[in-house]
Amino acid sequence: MCGRFAIYSPISRHRDHFNVSDDGFDFGPRYNLAPSQVAPIIHADVAGTRTFLLALWGLIPSWAKVTEDLLKPINAKAETAAIKPMFRHAFRQSRVLIPADAFYEWRPVAGQKQPYLIHMKNDEPFGMGGLLEFWQGPAGEVATFTILTTTPNALIAEIHNRMPVIIRPEHYAEWLDPGVNDVNRLHSLIGPHPESEMEAYPVSKRVNSSVNEGVELTQRIDLN
Repeated sequence: MCGRFAIYSPISRHRDHFNVSDDGFDFGPRYNLAPSQVAPIIHADVAGTRTFLLALWGLIPSWAKVTEDLLKPINAKAETAAIKPMFRHAFRQSRVLIPADAFYEWRPVAGQKQPYLIHMKNDEPFGMGGLLEFWQGPAGEVATFTILTTTPNALIAEIHNRMPVIIRPEHYAEWLDPGVNDVNRLHSLIGPHPESEMEAYPVSKRVNSSVNEGVELTQRIDLN
């Protein structure tokens, strides 16, 4: 799964990397984004124009009714999202990118779960594949999203049995295009990202609590 991520580069860097046209959007650095919090996502219109949007992490389908046990999945399996009632509409028509600089996963170490930060070796931002839904809640319309996950590459497999889908830059336009709905073609874009381009290292367990923030959460620690 993917239960925490970070976006700490200046938003201008993400704007350039993802070729987003929204110059007025701003978002401060976040080192420990958690489920049920608001995060920036990137979506595109039929003309291909990309814009930022703030959305709640935890997908609520547009048809969902308000109940005490309302599901808000933070992840969706890429292998089955096209056929699951919760995700199939968004998978075909409302795919997004979740900009990130890093994400976290937890590895069992000596009977405890040790968090690891995973990022690109070149420190470039990357886009996680996600799904967007607009839900009409009691207080009005709410944008919500989930992050797609896939089987892990060799690096992540040593830490966890799933990893977020990472869309390669050359596939951003196709992934975001609401007119692309061929499931086989979309599946070809969402395999595990090459481990040769990624790095993972242990970080402080302070990241376990979503109330903790700060650059120190991303710093490498020694487990010895």
